[in-house]
Amino acid sequence: MRNLTVLAAEQINLKPGGEFGKLGEITIPAIVSALIRFALVIAALVAFAFLIFGGIKWITSGGDKEQTTKAQGTITAALIGLVIIFAAWAIIKLIEVFFGVSILTLTIPSI
Repeated sequence: MRNLTVLAAEQINLKPGGEFGKLGEITIPAIVSALIRFALVIAALVAFAFLIFGGIKWITSGGDKEQTTKAQGTITAALIGLVIIFAAWAIIKLIEVFFGVSILTLTIPSI
């Protein structure tokens, strides 16, 4: 009876195949690194969108001092956001170089 169970288990392939074949290779570190990369890209896109939005606000302010000041504030905040995002990316790269830990792929070297 036990041999039939083993034979049946060997005949049934539960591993995903085709385009889903790599699903079995997904790990927690891979998910975390993908989320970090995704967050950096989304944050950069949002900051860039606010930069463009601030420029449009400035152009359409029509010389109104209050609207121009608000537009300048939006542009300044977007630029500060881009600097922070770039600094976060640079810190990640420095950690990778100095400690040998690849955060964007989450591979930790062995001792």
